[in-house]
Amino acid sequence: MSKVIPRFMVLIGALLLLVTACQQETGSTELNLLCTPQVEWCEGMKAEFEAAFPEITVNFVRMSSGESLTRLRNEQENPQFDIWWGGPIDSFIAAKEEGLLEAYDSPNLDNIKDPALMRDPDNQWVGIYVGSLGFATNQTFLDENPGLEPPTSWDDLLKPEFADQLMVAHPSSSGTSYTALCTILQMRGEEPGWDYLRTYAGQVNQFTKSGSAPARFVGQGEAAVGIVFSHDIVAQIQDGAPLVLTFPEEGTGYEIGGMGIIKGAAHLDAAQKWFDWALEPATQELGPKYNAFQAPTVNGASASMPELLEVNLIDYDFQFCGESKSDFVDRFTNEIANADQLKE
Repeated sequence: MSKVIPRFMVLIGALLLLVTACQQETGSTELNLLCTPQVEWCEGMKAEFEAAFPEITVNFVRMSSGESLTRLRNEQENPQFDIWWGGPIDSFIAAKEEGLLEAYDSPNLDNIKDPALMRDPDNQWVGIYVGSLGFATNQTFLDENPGLEPPTSWDDLLKPEFADQLMVAHPSSSGTSYTALCTILQMRGEEPGWDYLRTYAGQVNQFTKSGSAPARFVGQGEAAVGIVFSHDIVAQIQDGAPLVLTFPEEGTGYEIGGMGIIKGAAHLDAAQKWFDWALEPATQELGPKYNAFQAPTVNGASASMPELLEVNLIDYDFQFCGESKSDFVDRFTNEIANADQLKE
C-alpha cells in the first residue's frame, strides 16, 4: 500500500504538469481591450489583430480617456480589461500613480523614437501615436460672417463673434479637452490660465463627452469652432465636412497616445501579444486605413500627414499634467463648468 500512494501521487503530478504545459502552449483565446480612439480605428485594430492572431478573439469597449480612467479605478479589485490602448498619456501617468497598470518589458520597446518622452521608465505605459491640437471652423459660418477669419490664436476664441459658438469636450471625460486645459495652464501660468479658462468656458455652446465629437458637430453647423486634435479634424474634412483647420500661432499642445497593460489582467499573455504587435512599424502605419492620421512613435513607420506636427508645439509637460489631472479636472468641474448633460 505504501508503494501505491507515491506512484499515485507521481501520476497526479505528471497529469498536472501536462495540463499546465498544454495551457501554456495554447494560451489565452480572448483579449478584453479598453479602446479610447474613434470606434472605426478600434474596430480596424480588432480585425487586424485577429487576422494576425486568429486564435484570439478581441472584445473591445470604446470609452474616452476620462471615462476609461474612472472605469479602471472602479474595477481595480476585479479588472474587466486586459489592456488599454489609446488616449493621451496624461491619463496613463495618472493610472500608474494609482497602481492600475502592469509593467511589461516588451522587446519592441527598443523601437520607440524618443524613449525619454514616449516611454515610461518603469515600462508601465508607452506611446503609440502623436497628435497636435487644432481649431476646426465651419466654413459656412465664415461665409455668413464676412470679414471673420478662423481663429489662429487662443485669444481669438474669446472674440465676441464666437460667443456661444465654441464646442469642446469636457475635461472630466475627454483627454483631448484635458490636453487643451493643461496647455493653457502651462502657457499662461496657473492662475492667469484659470482666468482664461473661465472666459473660454463662457464662450462654449455645449460641452461634449468625446474629444473628437466637436469636429463632427461643428461640421454639421451646430457651432462655429471646435477645439479638437488636428487628425480628427482632417478625418472630418476627408469625409466631406465644410471645415477649416487652423492652429494657434503662439503654440499648441499635443498628445502622445498611450498603451498599458491592466494590473491583474486575466489574459496577460494575449495583452502582451497586443502590446508587442502595437509597437511594430507595420501596425502603426494602419491608422490611415481607418481614418486615423496620428503620427507613429516607432522607428521605421512613416507618418501619413507629417505636416500636422510641423506647427508651433509647446514643451508640453506630460508628467505635470498627468500628476495634476485629478485636481485640475475637479477644479474645472467645481469652479467653472459641471459635467452634467454632456452632448454625446
